[in-house]
Amino acid sequence: GFRKERAALEQLRGHRNIVTLYGVFTNHYSANGPSRCLLLELLDISVSELLLHSSNQGCSMWMIQHCARDVLEALAFLHHKGYVHADLKPRNILWSAEEECFKLIDFGLSFKEGNQDVKYIQTDGYRAPEAELQNCLAQAGLQSETECTSAVDLWSLGIVLLEMFSGMKLKHTVQSQEWKANSSAIIDRIFASEGVVNSAIPAYHLRDLIKSMLHCDQGKRASAEKALCSPFFSIPFAPHIEDLVMLPTPVLRLLNVLSDASLQCEEEYEDILEDIREECQKYGPVVSLLIPKENPGKGQVFVEYANAGDSKAAQKMLTGKIFDGKFVVATFYPLSAYKRGYLYQNLL
Repeated sequence: GFRKERAALEQLRGHRNIVTLYGVFTNHYSANGPSRCLLLELLDISVSELLLHSSNQGCSMWMIQHCARDVLEALAFLHHKGYVHADLKPRNILWSAEEECFKLIDFGLSFKEGNQDVKYIQTDGYRAPEAELQNCLAQAGLQSETECTSAVDLWSLGIVLLEMFSGMKLKHTVQSQEWKANSSAIIDRIFASEGVVNSAIPAYHLRDLIKSMLHCDQGKRASAEKALCSPFFSIPFAPHIEDLVMLPTPVLRLLNVLSDASLQCEEEYEDILEDIREECQKYGPVVSLLIPKENPGKGQVFVEYANAGDSKAAQKMLTGKIFDGKFVVATFYPLSAYKRGYLYQNLL
């Protein structure tokens, strides 16, 4: 697996939604003798952990859209290069705090399309029907008629997105007879039950996108490029406060710090600004600080750090601190939106 993964990552270097390989080294101190290791960029929370936090209520549309777009961009790139990832699942999609995007990791099972060397690909619960069939035949010592293609990755992503939307693990669902008989009806039912919380049109676009990835016939499944053209991606969503707590970025947003009165009085405003800057610089150099006096964002404090490591340390230490007699709430904030001067309405 090591040589294969290294070769794949070297071929796929440079795409923002694929983990970066920095180099290779030998660990001489491992229990089983020297072992070769890959040196990869450090990433943050995985979709698997995000699902744990959002269980039973599902992820926000903003997060689902962000993840879907990022992973489809990665897949479009690697499929174009002739690669199949072959092990797409929530644990292999990680958030990058520095680049504010989701990235694909773990290319240990990946192969060049048409040169599949391992018969057992993908993880239980995220395995496309054609890979399932190939596995069963291989166990019986038989050869499969159909080759596994890049379409297996789209199947896996379809399941991941359905889990993100529903907040449920779907392993038993997708292995049921009912799913095999009519998966479309099950997807409709999941969306009908969630329809109460999610506004209809975006949810229907997402439902249709997921269905296009979950065709049993791999020939009918949407390609990554085609899926990126879904109308679901043209809808602007705002992140929920939970998203901004869970997904670190280099920008920190402090809520519940300033009263309207202190915004009115210039002298008090300057003093508070200085106090906040002093407090925030304890965790790393502050690149910029913004406290809007008008809506949107009125009275919120935005602190831009040079890197996400510093903002993560600050978020941990500042949350729950008492400032001016009030409990501070510290969330992250998308750097891209902050740089554009785009402030989401406060969704506390």
